[in-house]
Amino acid sequence: MSLTIYCLNGPNLNLLGEREPAIYGKGTLADLEKLTQAAAAAVGATLVFRQSNHEGELVDWVQEARRQAQAVVINAGGYTHTSVALHDALKVLTIPVVEVHLSNPGIREEFRHKSLVSPAASGIIAGFGSLGYRLAIEAAAALADQKRV
Repeated sequence: MSLTIYCLNGPNLNLLGEREPAIYGKGTLADLEKLTQAAAAAVGATLVFRQSNHEGELVDWVQEARRQAQAVVINAGGYTHTSVALHDALKVLTIPVVEVHLSNPGIREEFRHKSLVSPAASGIIAGFGSLGYRLAIEAAAALADQKRV
């Protein structure tokens, strides 16, 4: 069976490179997609890379991943801290979920310290900038491979 990883990105990630580059870096979402596509290819995986500013669309994609993917990498953006619906959708998954953040939410504003995604995640990678996405893809692939054995 081939390995498919969904990489889902939440609100405002379409503004990467423009929005607070001191925190999120100067790279764009297109740059992140290239990086994650290369990381997926390196581990022999197919990558589905998506971004939405709409909570319901992210929930739909998580539900789609139940049937189409062997792992999910997710940066839920601001929905990390607010979306019970996304949390509930992720909890239904029986495949690995890797939560990723460009910055380290734990050292930022207090409201960013609680993640509703984390209880549904196999692991969290935060604070490494775009490198975190490569690490997340590698971790998701390794977890999916362990699950297949």
